[in-house]
Parts: sequence; structure tokens; C-alpha cells
Amino acid sequence: MREIDERGLRAVMDDALALAGQGTDGLHVSLDMDWIDPDEAPGVGTPVRGGATYREAHLAMEMLADAGRMVSMDVVEINPVLDLYSRTAELAVGLVGSAFGLRIL
Repeated sequence: MREIDERGLRAVMDDALALAGQGTDGLHVSLDMDWIDPDEAPGVGTPVRGGATYREAHLAMEMLADAGRMVSMDVVEINPVLDLYSRTAELAVGLVGSAFGLRIL
């Protein structure tokens, strides 16, 4: 998160996509919902303040879709027992949509 704070999400994602895509046929994405701030995603196994915002999470997934390199994806760390009114689950569904090209704004 510090690197995102210092450099901005776009720069970090650009570098990550370039590095992860070198010499590969595609990318597998493991979307760990723990990286999102618990104000946005309360139903996770390890909630830590200061995580990504709702918009940052969607931007990361939109950039992933724009890269056109994703070949598989999983979503992990959703705990329905801790989730408040399915907020985390609904956010996860929206993020998967963004990863497949859906625009939320």
C-alpha cells in the first residue's frame, strides 16, 4: 500500500502488469479481498485499515481488463459470517465484472 500511496495505483499496476506478463501466455489473478479497506469490504478474514478504496480496487480490475491478458481468476478471503449485509460479496461480484470489462462509472 505504501508504494500505491507514493506512486499511485496506475503506475504500480502498469509495472505489475508488465512484469507479470513477461514471457507468459497470460495472467492468473487471485483477487484477495483482504487488500481492500474494511470500510468497503468488512467480510474478510484479515481486515486491515488503510487498504484500497472502492474506486482503487475497481481501477485495478479495469486496468487488468484493458491489458487483455487475464486467462483465469479466483476470488478469495470472503467470510460470509463477518460480512455486513453481503457488502463484501457484492463488491467482489462488481470487481469480477470490472476485471472482465464492465465499467462502473
